[in-house]
Amino acid sequence: MSGLVDALLIVVAVVVVIARQFRASRIETGRRWWLLPAVLAVVALREPGLVDAHHRTASVALLTAELLTGLAIGAGWAWTSRIWTEPDGAVWSRSTKASGAVWALGIGLRVGLFALGAALGVHQDSSALLLALAATLLVRSGILVRRAHSLRPAAAPAPAYGEPMFRSTGKERV
Repeated sequence: MSGLVDALLIVVAVVVVIARQFRASRIETGRRWWLLPAVLAVVALREPGLVDAHHRTASVALLTAELLTGLAIGAGWAWTSRIWTEPDGAVWSRSTKASGAVWALGIGLRVGLFALGAALGVHQDSSALLLALAATLLVRSGILVRRAHSLRPAAAPAPAYGEPMFRSTGKERV
């Protein structure tokens, strides 16, 4: 993909994610919570230029810092999100003002990392940002799913066939 298409994809993904975070959304605890981050990571990793060939050490250091920033933003975003359980057992989440502050801080850190890379003369591809976004979403989703499982009430075991549905506290008549 061209750099412009990558940049547009990243901007669209970030805008959608940020806009949706302040609306209540149901947490899907199925097996596929990791699918979108995995797709983003595959798209990022298949592009050449993730590491600058002329500045390998600085490029890898910046990529590592970008990934650590993404992981920290994902964790901060998940832990500052409000979650609750509906009477039907569905678990919902919505971001708080603190989540917005986590995003603002993360964007500021990423801008600083980009500026540092530009000052060092390191070629920075949008793949690193896309990979960090994948890390952010993966960590956030994983923590929210874990928090959702801890909120779910333990289901009472279903009665076996032939057992009464309830137990009487009084004496039974014979």
